Amino acid sequence: MVTNVKNFKIIFKGCLEFGTSKSFSKVLQMYERRLETYYKTDVLLSAEELFDEESLSLSLPRVVVYGVEKKWKATVSLFEYLAQYAIAGSMSAWMIDEGKILDHRIIEPHSDKVAVQAFLKGRELVKEEGKEDEAMAALTKAIQKYERHAQAYERRGYINFQLQNYEDALYDFTKSINIHDNNPDAYFGRANIYLLKAELEKAVLDFDRTVKRSIPLQSVYWKARRIKGDCLLKLGDAKGAAEEYKFFTRRKFSQDDPNFRWKKDVFNRYGKVLLELGDFKEAINAFNSAMEMELNDGKEANADELLHRGIALHRAGQKGFKSDWKKAAAMGSKKAQELMEAHA
Repeated sequence: MVTNVKNFKIIFKGCLEFGTSKSFSKVLQMYERRLETYYKTDVLLSAEELFDEESLSLSLPRVVVYGVEKKWKATVSLFEYLAQYAIAGSMSAWMIDEGKILDHRIIEPHSDKVAVQAFLKGRELVKEEGKEDEAMAALTKAIQKYERHAQAYERRGYINFQLQNYEDALYDFTKSINIHDNNPDAYFGRANIYLLKAELEKAVLDFDRTVKRSIPLQSVYWKARRIKGDCLLKLGDAKGAAEEYKFFTRRKFSQDDPNFRWKKDVFNRYGKVLLELGDFKEAINAFNSAMEMELNDGKEANADELLHRGIALHRAGQKGFKSDWKKAAAMGSKKAQELMEAHA
């Protein structure tokens, strides 16, 4: 009897850098030996797909394949083995079944190399309040030991951002991008610098690059879409903003995802943009969704939500707008009071 073996969607993204031609050649030899001895045909990707001699790295900007669990485990195991020879980089891998993440791995160097240990130390210190100087020193040490350490530049950029050293942060993020232009976090960091500098067109470009270099399974993908929408709105592109907000509001986030707390606000922004674009029925739906989330949090709709849902109801020719304006006016909305008087 033949049993069907299920294929899963598998995504690989990232790179592992080996630093020198000698190390790169050694890794290629170890890959071939490991493949022949242990994995044979069980690895999902070929050497031609994995290795980039020019950058001396194992590089996968974003690869989607389908395979059985056995091949997933073999490929991840091989990457974990090769990572011990890397001096920098990180590889993410996901195994997915019908949109649900069954397994997620982050593969990165953990050897005793000075650059590796300095980076790991700095990355952990970044998370501790008051340890910024120590984190900066550790990350700088990693860069001194390996000048192409794109991740160390990116992490140092975030420390400089937190310390309001914006020009230094801009330098670090740009340096990271110039070394390895597939890291969405570096683009996201630089986009936020441009946002602070009110250089909205540059911010939009970098938020868009963040989206293109990440995948919907990553939180940074949705952060970038949300803030890109805000930038487009400020630039007067309501249609572009609506498109970003639409995708964000349709996404289901788990409560531990940092995007979850923004969903109600984005529903409100989406509703207002739809009002501006004349899509009143969809605007009503957006405001209703925002209010439903308020109720789920044990709160009541606020005056701004009621005011704008009332406007949408009125323009759509539906009932209930006066009731919304009355409630909003009772909460102190002068605009709602004016609208009530105008439609008395």
